[in-house]
Parts: sequence; structure tokens; C-alpha cells
Amino acid sequence: MACKSTLERMKRVKATVDKYAELRRQLKEAGDYAALARLPRDASPTRLRTLCALTGRSRGVYSKFKLSRIKLRELALEGKVPGMRKASW
Repeated sequence: MACKSTLERMKRVKATVDKYAELRRQLKEAGDYAALARLPRDASPTRLRTLCALTGRSRGVYSKFKLSRIKLRELALEGKVPGMRKASW
């Protein structure tokens, strides 16, 4: 499980990105990069990390399922992911 501070930080960054999304779009269309640079750093969407919805793991996360590879495999083996089964060839 990821530490709670990481999860809370990502929530805060997500809120900041959402808050400034429209302003960033307008500034980019206008080509005003000086004003873009004055916005908070956390306003940039590249500051977001994809975290596993169950564990908070930041690496190996499948964006379609919002789960890490480890949890996705566990759930698939339990039959809890519809249409997914262990490969055999």
C-alpha cells in the first residue's frame, strides 16, 4: 500500500489540474507562454501519476482498469475481471 501522503498529494494535484485546465487551454491558444509559466507547477497535467485504485502502486498500472499488474492478475485468477482468463497456447 502506498503511503497516505502520496495518495493525498495526487488528490491535491488532480484538483489543481482541474481548476486551471480551462485557463491553461486559453493561454496555450493565445500563445502566452509567460503567463503559463506563472501558473502553479501542479497545474500541469504532467504532474499527475496514475496510481492503482486498490493499492496506490504507481508502477505497472493498466490505465484501462486503473489497477496495477499485480492486483489485475490476482483478480483475473479469481475470475473477478469479466472476459479475462489465463493465457494458454
